[in-house]
Amino acid sequence: MESANELVYLVDDDRRVQEALSALLLANGRNVRAFSSGGEFLNTPRQNAVACLILDMRMPGMSGLEVQKLIRMDSPIPVIFITGMGDVPSVVLAMKGGAVDFLTKPVDEDALMRAVDAALARAHVLRKEAEDATMLQALYQSLTPREQEILPLLASGLLNKQAAGILGITEYTVQVHRGHIMRKMQADSFAALVKQASKLQLEASPKTTFNA
Repeated sequence: MESANELVYLVDDDRRVQEALSALLLANGRNVRAFSSGGEFLNTPRQNAVACLILDMRMPGMSGLEVQKLIRMDSPIPVIFITGMGDVPSVVLAMKGGAVDFLTKPVDEDALMRAVDAALARAHVLRKEAEDATMLQALYQSLTPREQEILPLLASGLLNKQAAGILGITEYTVQVHRGHIMRKMQADSFAALVKQASKLQLEASPKTTFNA
């Protein structure tokens, strides 16, 4: 089952809330790990699972917003905020930080489970994007230095002849490199190769701007 590799982290300084929400999540087939503070959560190694975080907004010491900011700089995880004293500025900051939902205590059980489902769905998307980005970077690193020079030139719309002129090589050589690049990048079309270059944020060097 997919849920076997899914995990819900719960951070709340109120032990009663921890126990109640943990019981609810377990009853709905969710794996859960509970923490009493943001610091405790941040200092615990993240498990290799598709995960989301239910995070209390107001806690002694580190606030929920501070925890959200720190994990956003590390590795993204979808966050559901819960609070007994919500205020508009905090909600705005939480949502701007990418929060999936913002629920007030006492938390409605159905609303929480819907939010968890949405957060885990988002976590699956984030993991797939991270895996794709890692794979794309590995393909790019398989190119030779010359191929890495040529790729952004071609992706910017230059013809083989123009790229050859910039690099001081023959058009045929560029054509051969282009074939190697397509194969190594596993691109089934030139449009797909351009899309890959865009994801890699490759740009032709200012020193190699072509003048017609």
